[in-house]
Amino acid sequence: MPEPILHLTERALWDAARAKGTYEISTRGRTLQEEGFVHCSTRAQLPRTAAAFFAGLDDLVVLVIDPDLLGVAVKYESAQPGGEEFPHVYGPIPVAAVVDVEPWV
Repeated sequence: MPEPILHLTERALWDAARAKGTYEISTRGRTLQEEGFVHCSTRAQLPRTAAAFFAGLDDLVVLVIDPDLLGVAVKYESAQPGGEEFPHVYGPIPVAAVVDVEPWV
């Protein structure tokens, strides 16, 4: 398996995705359809992502995603030229591509 990519989310949103079969939330308050991709992080980037976008939320989980199981493009991109690149998933994340779910504390 290549290096996994990570996505931080609310447990309730993950539970809903498991029932549906795909995860389609881009980031806090935004869907894949609104954003065009699902925001993800590397393990090193995850604490900064949590602090910037999920401060004050309880019951968060980390989706550990195997990029080889996605079936859609993953691009490492930055918000600005020369900025830090984050993995972006260009399509729904199949539940089967999530190889582990970790609590975020």
